Amino acid sequence: MYSMKKKAKRIIAAGALIILLLPAMIVLSSYGSRNFEITRNLDIFTTLFRELVVNYVEDVNASEMMKSGIDGMLNTLDPYTTFIPESEIEDVRFMTTGQYGGIGAAIQRRGEYVMIAEPHPGFPAQKAGLLPGDIILEINGQSVKGRHEDQVRNLLMGQPGTTLTLLIERYGEDSPLMKSLTREVVKIDNIPYSGMLNEHTAYIRLTGFTQHAGREVREAFKQLSSEYQVQNLILDLRGNGGGLMHEAVNIANLFLDKGQLIVNTRGRIEDRSTTHRTLNEPMDTEIPLVILIDPGTASASEIVAGAIQDYDRGVIVGQRSFGKGLVQNVVPLSYNTQLKVTVAQYYIPSGRSLQAINYAQRREDGSVAMIPDSLKVAHTTRGGRTVYDGGGIDPDIVVDISDFGMVTRALIRDYMIFDFATRYSRQHEQIPSPDEFRLTDQIYEDFVHFVAERDFNYITESERLLNELRRVSRSESYYEAIKPEFDQLAENFRKEKEQDLYTFRNEIERFLREEIVARYHSQRGRIISSLSDDPDIRHALQVLSDEQMYRSILALKE
Repeated sequence: MYSMKKKAKRIIAAGALIILLLPAMIVLSSYGSRNFEITRNLDIFTTLFRELVVNYVEDVNASEMMKSGIDGMLNTLDPYTTFIPESEIEDVRFMTTGQYGGIGAAIQRRGEYVMIAEPHPGFPAQKAGLLPGDIILEINGQSVKGRHEDQVRNLLMGQPGTTLTLLIERYGEDSPLMKSLTREVVKIDNIPYSGMLNEHTAYIRLTGFTQHAGREVREAFKQLSSEYQVQNLILDLRGNGGGLMHEAVNIANLFLDKGQLIVNTRGRIEDRSTTHRTLNEPMDTEIPLVILIDPGTASASEIVAGAIQDYDRGVIVGQRSFGKGLVQNVVPLSYNTQLKVTVAQYYIPSGRSLQAINYAQRREDGSVAMIPDSLKVAHTTRGGRTVYDGGGIDPDIVVDISDFGMVTRALIRDYMIFDFATRYSRQHEQIPSPDEFRLTDQIYEDFVHFVAERDFNYITESERLLNELRRVSRSESYYEAIKPEFDQLAENFRKEKEQDLYTFRNEIERFLREEIVARYHSQRGRIISSLSDDPDIRHALQVLSDEQMYRSILALKE
């Protein structure tokens, strides 16, 4: 009897142990199955790769093929999960720290070469006398003709203290020039400009979210407040593609009380799901605040603008933001390569996600296309206002930015404005301050003559459609009968195009003025020059000058 009881207890204990171990057994079985799939597919890929390299009819560049294979694999995921080869590690460091080893210059592709677009003040490119418009022919004796912009950038970057030589072609010089440079640690400020727009309105332009961005905004505001009677603030996040999430929390914390939720992240793995709250006492929770956004406002910038909107702390002005609500981590791989992998999605205080519903739903500028109302989900701000998810942040005040004329776009595309600014800066040693410099009629007429001398031409949309109609009418045998009408239309278009430089003078002049100012005062000067006729800033100032309007925008609509 005792033996049977003892046996029964053993059976019960064994059964209980099986029940306890069953979840672990299932997990291990699942893991084993998944591990087998990984091993099997890696073996297939390795075998395929080896056979191609060994047996293909022509020599195969193994590195390029592997990179293409990796990129193809990652292209099946979201656009932000990317492979980072060793040659691009410096770019990753720049994105997080705002600094890199190099010459300190913005570069731009032009024809078969890359040119210096803007040397940054105080860094090797400027010290060596490089100028905007200088064409880079060779780097350390190696021709860079046909090289991609990223390839040239990688050649210019390197360990601080190392030297390099550039062979350049310069406007107005008969023969190429040789320049020797020593690379330095280049630090790009998160705030290229801060100042006063009028007697009481402070303005801070924030272009990055690298380390210490929050501290920089705080210090800029404190500096302006110590020098002026600041009563309003405009924080400009246009074109700011984001960066470090914790810096977004720090910046939101400047205007929101301690302990406020700023962003939640939710991932498939439990430790990727986190909550981020403000940790410090705020800088100012009362000052009227406007945040400027546009289709280039993304990621960390959207966290700041979204939190300010969700807490009804300030008014958002501009155009709908980019719509990037995914969190990436950088994972080290072998041979000094890295993987930037999406690990979570973030949600701002109202509970909405800012991630575009479909990655493919993008306009040409990369911004979110129109989202059907049926796919949007309504959320509410702290004060009860309705806001929506589905892709980006909708401003409280939408400023419509009309398309620029074809002539303006063609002048920019064909470097007419850039080259005239280059020539002007060679002929004039100095100009008035950025906020005072204006284009006189004489300067503009010089520009018109400059364009004429360069045989500038472009095809308008009207001309394109007329040419298409000619083609179709020929195929349908109507053309000869209506050819006089076609010729007359073409002549009318030609006459109108002759006046385009004057018809669109205001917008052309804006770009021309900013480009000339940038030759003397770099990016800071360009920003100052743009402030006087900026439609977003004009709307922001209008809101801040009318307290009743400001309060009504943030109030719950009855």
